[in-house]
Amino acid sequence: MDDDVESSWKLFESLIVDDLYSLDSASLAALQPLHALVFLFKWVAGADEKGGASGSYDDEFPGFFMRQVVNNACATIAVLNGLFNIPDADVGEQLAQLQEFSNGMDAETRGDIFTSSDWLRTQHNSLIPPSAISLANLGLPKTSEDAYHFVVYLPHLGAVYELDGLKRAPMNHGAYPESGEGWAAKAREVIEQRISTYPPGSIHFNLLAIRGDPLPSLRAQLQATGDGPMAEVYQEQIRIEEDKRAAWAFENSLRRHNHLGLIHSLLIGLAQASPASYDKAVENAKAKYKERKEKAKKDGTWEE
Repeated sequence: MDDDVESSWKLFESLIVDDLYSLDSASLAALQPLHALVFLFKWVAGADEKGGASGSYDDEFPGFFMRQVVNNACATIAVLNGLFNIPDADVGEQLAQLQEFSNGMDAETRGDIFTSSDWLRTQHNSLIPPSAISLANLGLPKTSEDAYHFVVYLPHLGAVYELDGLKRAPMNHGAYPESGEGWAAKAREVIEQRISTYPPGSIHFNLLAIRGDPLPSLRAQLQATGDGPMAEVYQEQIRIEEDKRAAWAFENSLRRHNHLGLIHSLLIGLAQASPASYDKAVENAKAKYKERKEKAKKDGTWEE
């Protein structure tokens, strides 16, 4: 359930996936128009399936929903479940064809249709870090890693829904007021209830927002204002958004790049330039490994 791919960030011409560091009113207001919230949390077997909230399954959910039928795809499933419930969203030709083909199918079959798409699988796998070294069949001790899971919260027909690909149907968390913060306030309440089911101080969470891309509007406002008093404000906001996209591109390039060659060359260079420093680095690495091993044994996550 732990995805190698969180998001490609720039979804389509009119939508982006943005990081959200707080659920306060000001942070949510800054992301308008806000269409959906993608929530990452540590998955715990046997935990309350409602996440501490009072929602109920809606087996007659009239919107789009597909189940997760393969491992390591929960982020992609969450984003697509959110995307296809955004009114008038331009999802592109390939996804639109998949959506149309799956109309009328049950959630399980729909999940099979999407995850069987070569094009979608290629997009999903494009950000998985490559590896030139296989550690299989080496008899190395196994460690059990924490599992994390993505779900999406969104408004639909006056209620806030949670779409979780591992559940049999969407969960209706109740109606939200049209005034004030609208659906975002109700979603915040539900997410905070889920967080409260974890021990105090837990940090195993992440939150992403599917929102309208602000760049086209900012550029249009800058053009309209000319040399007016708001020009510098719009220019600064545009700069922030463009810097953000540059950072996304850099992060994605790091995900795609295999760093093993660089690491190997650095180690050879260190050994040739200073054998004593190389030996010290090796000893430090061994000590760090031993420390991690002892911690994993203490936590019960080490498997011989």
